[in-house]
Amino acid sequence: MTEEINKCLDVLQNGGIILYPTDTVWGIGCDATNAEAVSKIYALKKRANTKTMICLVANDFMLEQHIQKVPDVAFDIIDMATKPTTIVYDHPKGVAKNLIAEDDTLAIRVASDKFCQYLIQRLKKPLVSTSANIAGEPTPTSFKEISPEILKGVDYVVNLDRDKEKSTPSSIIKLGNDGTVKVIRE
Repeated sequence: MTEEINKCLDVLQNGGIILYPTDTVWGIGCDATNAEAVSKIYALKKRANTKTMICLVANDFMLEQHIQKVPDVAFDIIDMATKPTTIVYDHPKGVAKNLIAEDDTLAIRVASDKFCQYLIQRLKKPLVSTSANIAGEPTPTSFKEISPEILKGVDYVVNLDRDKEKSTPSSIIKLGNDGTVKVIRE
């Protein structure tokens, strides 16, 4: 695993994009603070940059570094969630501007996967995580379902967990600083 993390760090720190296993489905990722790298992912996915992507952080501390004010209920949701849960927060900071939605929100998940946690801790920055598919196509549930276009379009493909089925994307919940809670995807 250390060798894979080192290879990913080399690519990510040089503005590249990776294909990697997450706690949900296979993801395309980059340094979430690098706007050029984020643009590469939008281009690869053929996705409008008005459709935002998720970021992964390693822990609660990193989450607090990238959101102006994390509502207290967010920590309860994270602690009680029975499956990976992404939360959409108001007023993100310290990430690429082309990741932030028009309504000044950003979807962030605290990674539960060990590989992702170690990689993000070593990178010391959030990692973009978007499903490994062209916009509008089905989300692949395993490595073998990822299209050749995606495989060729990334700078590095992680050589871990290629035989695992990961069929379920995360739940997504939107938390407003005004106390509103809205389930976007169960």
